Amino acid sequence: MSIIVLILQCSKIIIEFSLRSSSPYKYLQVVCNANKLAELVKKKKSKQNWLDYYQLKYSRNSAKRPFMKTGFLGLCGEKVDAIDYHISEIEKLSKEIAEERERVKKDPKSIMPAAFVSFKSRWAAAVCAQTQQSRNPTLWLTEWAPEPRDVYWQNLAIPYVSLAVRRLIMAVAFFFLTFFFMIPIASVQALASIEGLEKAAPFLKSLIEINFIKSVIQGFLPGIVLKLFLIFLPTILMIMSKFEGFTSLSSLERRSATRYYLFNLVNVFLGSIIAGSALDQLNTFIKQSANEIPETIGVAVPMRATFFITYIMVDGWAGIAAEILMLKPLIFYHLKNFFLVKTEKDREEAMDPGSLGFNTGEPRIQLYFLLGLVYATVTPALLPFIIVFFGLAYVVFRHQIINVYNQEYESAAAFWPDVHGRIITALVISQVALIGLLSTKGSAYSTPFLIALAVLTIWFYRFCKGRYEPAFVRNPLQEAMMKDTLERAREPNLNLKPYLHNAYIHPVFKEDDDDEEEFNIKLENESVIVPTKRQSRRNTPVPSRISGASTPSLPEAVRKHSEP
Repeated sequence: MSIIVLILQCSKIIIEFSLRSSSPYKYLQVVCNANKLAELVKKKKSKQNWLDYYQLKYSRNSAKRPFMKTGFLGLCGEKVDAIDYHISEIEKLSKEIAEERERVKKDPKSIMPAAFVSFKSRWAAAVCAQTQQSRNPTLWLTEWAPEPRDVYWQNLAIPYVSLAVRRLIMAVAFFFLTFFFMIPIASVQALASIEGLEKAAPFLKSLIEINFIKSVIQGFLPGIVLKLFLIFLPTILMIMSKFEGFTSLSSLERRSATRYYLFNLVNVFLGSIIAGSALDQLNTFIKQSANEIPETIGVAVPMRATFFITYIMVDGWAGIAAEILMLKPLIFYHLKNFFLVKTEKDREEAMDPGSLGFNTGEPRIQLYFLLGLVYATVTPALLPFIIVFFGLAYVVFRHQIINVYNQEYESAAAFWPDVHGRIITALVISQVALIGLLSTKGSAYSTPFLIALAVLTIWFYRFCKGRYEPAFVRNPLQEAMMKDTLERAREPNLNLKPYLHNAYIHPVFKEDDDDEEEFNIKLENESVIVPTKRQSRRNTPVPSRISGASTPSLPEAVRKHSEP
């Protein structure tokens, strides 16, 4: 599809575009700060949902009008008629929404120094996106825009000058979160051992000595405790990424995935292989010289093989089993159905399986890949557990992606450079661990060759980064020109205005959804690429959980609106 859109961030965007009347752009959509308007619309939808619930309740028993209290959670406050109260609240919110909508459209302060711009050709878009537009590099900033479903609208209102400060604050916060989180994890894991429990609770000594209890404590308790500590970590990291100001869901998940992997590397891998209390672990890396760190890791890695085997079974195997059973969505559905569901629309939203969580699933798989590389030469007995995990993960996730999860956005393989970098990091760590292990065995002659291997691995990463990474972040002008030429020859009458008119408009401004619904009906009638039991549209272009809009991304959908 010949749609190339850019996000432009500058201080004089409207004036610059009005002066550059010869600019080869086709369509421009200025970004407005509609966050307050979005909150009002969300609040109105909630009130409307409650109104539907009370009207349905009244229709089933018309002899009794439903009443409610206006205080906190309906537990206190004045007792009023529920239907009349929500009708009046919806009328007030409708007036506020209309006033706020007009203010956003007319107030110059609500217009942000950013816009989505579509060009007449791919070549023009590539030139604009990949070149510096003015002498002052901060005056006119351009970057490739995410697809409409991938846009995170709340962060478009953040001033560009504050992004660097926000990211510095979050970098410092993540540093302290990573290293200070090691203290409670290590302390609790110390208690989750037989010696720790006997020391902390001597009266349980007779119970602990029972063979079954003893085997559970030695085998599974440390892994379970570590898993429990990591439950809320993905949510915390996603909040931190949103605060940094990224403008797309894919970039939010990429940043969260990177930090989740670093956290696992420090706390799960390094924090678990160094024996002792939390403060001893910190002192081990702070006070030791750089030459002693490989030897320390080489000695500690084989000793923690049993812990990682149990962690793979507790987190990996059990996690895959829970994935195919969909235990978490099932539990959440019943909780929502019991406490939150009031109408059929609520029930449909509660049954939505969502999309595959790249910010949690990908770093977890990378951690197991790291364990496999490290223990392949140190303790090969761990490898069968890793192989079983990857085999199960392939079968289960393939099924879930095809038949269960929805594709929330398309990021054009933007995750792969990060994945490749983490694979190389795992290789280097495994080589350092092997150097440390061999140094304890008196095999000093092999150390120079292993050091050379680590250097060659880093060089290979640098080579791949320079040779292949540009293909993921830039669009070659030669390729853009070839596609433009082929498109003009094959589809000379292609018209994208109907698509561009609503593609990059904030969801709260989309009042007419007739075209969008027509797109969706036509897409549902098309045959899918992979036949499944689930009724699915091609590439499953479902509404984004952030924007709430479903923008078709197929050439056929746009071609229906082409002018003859």
